[in-house]
Amino acid sequence: MESLLQLIDGLQWHWPWAFALLPLPVLARLLLKPEKPEQAALRVSQLQSWSSQQQTEHGAAGESLWRLLAIWLIWACLLTALARPYQMGEAISLPQSGRDLMLAVDISGSMQIEDMAIQGAYTTRLHAVKYVLNDFIDQREGDRLGLILFGTNAYVQSPLTFDRETVRQYLLEAQIGLAGEQTAIGDAIGLAVKRLLAQPAESRVLVLLTDGANTAGEVEPIKAAQLAADNQVRIYTIALGSDSMVVPSLFGSRRVNPSKDLDERTLTNIAKLTGGEFYRALNFEQLQQIYDLIDQLEPSEKDPQQFRPQHSLFQWPLAIALIASLLLAFASLSFAPRTQTAGKRAED
Repeated sequence: MESLLQLIDGLQWHWPWAFALLPLPVLARLLLKPEKPEQAALRVSQLQSWSSQQQTEHGAAGESLWRLLAIWLIWACLLTALARPYQMGEAISLPQSGRDLMLAVDISGSMQIEDMAIQGAYTTRLHAVKYVLNDFIDQREGDRLGLILFGTNAYVQSPLTFDRETVRQYLLEAQIGLAGEQTAIGDAIGLAVKRLLAQPAESRVLVLLTDGANTAGEVEPIKAAQLAADNQVRIYTIALGSDSMVVPSLFGSRRVNPSKDLDERTLTNIAKLTGGEFYRALNFEQLQQIYDLIDQLEPSEKDPQQFRPQHSLFQWPLAIALIASLLLAFASLSFAPRTQTAGKRAED
């Protein structure tokens, strides 16, 4: 009993105005004219039949009362569920320090070049990025992470969140060419700045990884970097790709530079302009080391925050309404044959 009183005392409602609909059936009954039933002749052949009919009518009246109460219970439960009752849970402390860190990952067509070796086996650049970022995300406990994927277009795959598992899943699901075959570095930076503006200035960090040059988009990378600098967003740029690899040809094989289109100068200027750093990753091992260096960034202190989860309770009145409806349906089926039989006996 005490726990029930505590539950009622802590009960809150999302839409309490729903209870204003409680008298709606009564108003409908008063305002809408009932249909006139057909008048049937009443024939009483003997007193015994008349007495039996009286008993049937009394029984029907009792059944109608219970039926009316059941219908009102169902209506009240449905309105209670509509009002969305909930109870506040115990306060949960959120991390008091951390960074608001956006990850911008290039998924253009060139990211499918297989010049990254993992344990002796060559794989695509995007697969190597996923492999390294998987561990990097694990180490970001207390940080809010976001994910931007960019190719010809840039879009937010995951907004800033403490849910690192969701960010990881979105990254692993990213496919080459999903955002187009070209590279919009400036648009990716501009989108990241827009998402970071609402966060404390000292914790705004963007880690941008690409293997090419800006070939698409509406914003020039340097202009986007200037916008980031004006809004105190630090950008760490990572240029990915080997500078030498052997490819088969008609005359056996030849050595080429798969990163000849990489614009290191622009990426370096972006990092310097925003107070970040530029890194060059020629292989998988260097990519791991770069993310280890970024992982050593000093966290920015934040004010302590608390979060109280909401426990929804609308399912309980909804379940009561469902059970009452089923019981009412079964009761109607069981009462119908008996009423019809009594009516026939009264007419004989």
